[in-house]
Amino acid sequence: MRGLDALNRRPWLAAGLALLAGAALPLAFAPFHWFPLAVLSPALLFLLAAVLAPRAARWSAWAWGVGYFGVGVSWVYVSIHQFGGAPPLLAGLTTAAFVLALALFPVLLVEAARRLARPGSGLHLWLALPAVWVLLEWVRGWLFTGFPWLLLGYSQLDTPWVGWAPVLGVLGMGAWLAVLAGGLAWACLQPRQAVRWGALASAAVAFAVAGWGLDREWSQPAGEPLQVAMVQGNMSQDIKWLPEYLGPTLERYETRTRPYAGRVDVMVWPETAVPAFLHQVEADWLRPLADELRDEGTELLVGLPVYEREADAIYNSLVAPAGEPQAYHKHHLVPFGEYVPLRDWLGSTLDVLGAPLADFTRGPRPEPLTVQGQPVGAAICYEVVYGATIARLARDSRWLVNVSNDAWFGQSLAPHQHLQKARWRAREVERPLVRSTNTGISAFIGHDGGVEKALPRLELADGAHPVQGREGLTPYARWLDWPVMGVVLLAVVGLIGRRWWRHRTG
Repeated sequence: MRGLDALNRRPWLAAGLALLAGAALPLAFAPFHWFPLAVLSPALLFLLAAVLAPRAARWSAWAWGVGYFGVGVSWVYVSIHQFGGAPPLLAGLTTAAFVLALALFPVLLVEAARRLARPGSGLHLWLALPAVWVLLEWVRGWLFTGFPWLLLGYSQLDTPWVGWAPVLGVLGMGAWLAVLAGGLAWACLQPRQAVRWGALASAAVAFAVAGWGLDREWSQPAGEPLQVAMVQGNMSQDIKWLPEYLGPTLERYETRTRPYAGRVDVMVWPETAVPAFLHQVEADWLRPLADELRDEGTELLVGLPVYEREADAIYNSLVAPAGEPQAYHKHHLVPFGEYVPLRDWLGSTLDVLGAPLADFTRGPRPEPLTVQGQPVGAAICYEVVYGATIARLARDSRWLVNVSNDAWFGQSLAPHQHLQKARWRAREVERPLVRSTNTGISAFIGHDGGVEKALPRLELADGAHPVQGREGLTPYARWLDWPVMGVVLLAVVGLIGRRWWRHRTG
């Protein structure tokens, strides 16, 4: 405790420790998988919130957030500078502003928990901080269209606790990790009280044992397995949309696809695999190719933009062009990546940051496509990070397909983090997921979230794998985040009520 008290006299030291702890937390996620950090890093944040004066606690929380998001979403700089074409200084300032804004969430966490319970008390560490943590992760999932990246629960995908994923979802797993972090901080405040450490260890073991017990099949195989193939075109983002590369791109995908004709049931091309509008390539190339493949028993799914003249709308779409064409138009668009909010006011101001020159239009709510007689849920790129959206889609789907263009991320952490979220979605709803990307990481993911086959990253590649559709709902697919958020809201309301009653009664 003497060392902790010294931090109040040196708040700069506390902020430095917080910065390092926050910067270490992304190592709990893919591709590192140092999952114990998902408890240790928040535990230090909670401990500082318990022992520091309010002002010092807020600064330390902000430093922790700067470290966490500064490392965890550093790929934003790569997207803006390397592929968006923004100058290094401007890309750096934009990324820094984004990180500093996200770092306010830990400040809100510490301040809200301090107002709900006395800092350092059992209620503060075991209940207030974990409850507000989950509440803020939930808010981050929808505020300004949402940025649910690096939610704490994703880090436990390959641990014994993952049996809870189809029951609690990623927010529920994050709630448990936050409770453990609070318990660890609570134990550190009285390190000689063995009962505190015993209670913490018992809770962790009990949760792991229960996770093993829940590691059961919530869904069942449905229908015949399908042979599914994919092509990873590996077209670099800096040349992908140049007119002179359209012909070579089409030739690349066709050449890699034709050997699979009649050998697989489904062929999947990634998001915007075809760098042209559907109407520009449909009649002379895409429709004849798709019909020819279908005549041999192979159905083609293609990612490309669609322009609807009557509505004057551009969609980011996944299209099944053969026979009676089907299309899924992306529903959850990425601001500043696929459209510019308030474009009428901002005009071309953001073009220097690589903002789109024309806006995509939001598609209708996702509905399954019918592929070889089976309902298939489609998600494009970033949509796979929205657990509730995928769970609703999975209710009526036997398997899932996620097409993406992760070339925007270069050789950063993002492709690994993105794949981890797709794997979690498969585990959460117990549906196999086919993930087809332009540059990787393309993978066939089993209903248990395991990678059954992956294509080499940043290489031109193709591959096939059997996909067994499934039916039946996991508890998460049925109830979504309502049970977890219900408990969290009850905890917050209870703490507010307790504070009000104590204030009223003096």
